[in-house]
Amino acid sequence: MDYYELLGVARTAGADEIKSAYRKLALKYHPDRNKEAGAAEQFARINEAYAVLSDGDKRAHYDRFGSAPSSGMPGDPFGGQGFDPMDIFEQLFGGGMFGGRGGRRGPARGDDLETELRVTLEQAREGAEVQVQVDRLTECEHCHGSRSEPGGRPPKTCTTCGGAGAVQAQARTIFGNVMTQQPCPTCRGEGVIIEDPCTVCRGRGRTLKAESVTIKLPRGIDEGYRIRVAGMGNEGPGGSGDLYAHIEMEPHPDLRREGEHLVYVARVPYPRMVLGGRLTVPTLDGPQELEVKPGTQHGEMSRLRGLGMPRLQASGTGDLVVVYEIDVPKPGQLNTEAREALHSYAHHIGDDVHEHKEGFFERIGKVIRGE
Repeated sequence: MDYYELLGVARTAGADEIKSAYRKLALKYHPDRNKEAGAAEQFARINEAYAVLSDGDKRAHYDRFGSAPSSGMPGDPFGGQGFDPMDIFEQLFGGGMFGGRGGRRGPARGDDLETELRVTLEQAREGAEVQVQVDRLTECEHCHGSRSEPGGRPPKTCTTCGGAGAVQAQARTIFGNVMTQQPCPTCRGEGVIIEDPCTVCRGRGRTLKAESVTIKLPRGIDEGYRIRVAGMGNEGPGGSGDLYAHIEMEPHPDLRREGEHLVYVARVPYPRMVLGGRLTVPTLDGPQELEVKPGTQHGEMSRLRGLGMPRLQASGTGDLVVVYEIDVPKPGQLNTEAREALHSYAHHIGDDVHEHKEGFFERIGKVIRGE
């Protein structure tokens, strides 16, 4: 089998990409989660592929010869080490994720939750605390998570698994028979049978509740990042899952963000570009005046040091970059005196507007647009 194809990665994939692909597939086909026919065999195959591709020497040998090195028994890519696919999984995920092997299955942890969090430039710059509403499963207030109706018959120990919540099973793989633990089919891994389910949560032990979660933003956070809030996912008998907030930036009415820098496009009247003057620039600290030098050209920039965004997880702050654009008035916005003054200027520089079909402003507009 092709190890790269098995993991769904290109032959040029890096170590992190290979690990990420393996983690997704290992979770999907783990025998404690996937009871479909062939899942255990597929789990063993992807572990075999990862064991080779995650090792630099073994991967180089595989890329060259199309097979894993056989330093142990013939056909054994793991050097006769008695490869067990569960070992690799537990190295990456921890033995307690599905209760480990050879002992009692641990109670299941609650599911992780995801949400989107829209953040303003001001909040990101400050590293503010923001609120997000989350619907999460929490302990039922009626039965306090016992899943049984208060005053009813108490839960009884499952006779199939003896209260362990798991039963052992053999899975045939390309490496031989592998002993695995699977959730008990009778109690579904709980170890007990609920005889009188709670009338509020219907025996689930949890109810859906809307909660407001406070999230502290790192200073300089940008779109595309996500923040983990431990313990604010769904509750479960083995503890609560986590909440992952995906950051989206609210558009600012005046400023555009480019990494740690902010950009402001200033549309400046033509006379001020020629003669110079002052310009009010919006910043996150409030309006600030800027000197426009005489003869400023369309597309030139000024830089206001330290008025950008904090560098995420680093020292220093970006800048506010002001880009100058000529604000060309439409012909209808000019009175007779203004038009005559412009005609006089055009004549002075040898650009007689009357000799052209297009007006002075129309041609300036084309220059600006690059037409």
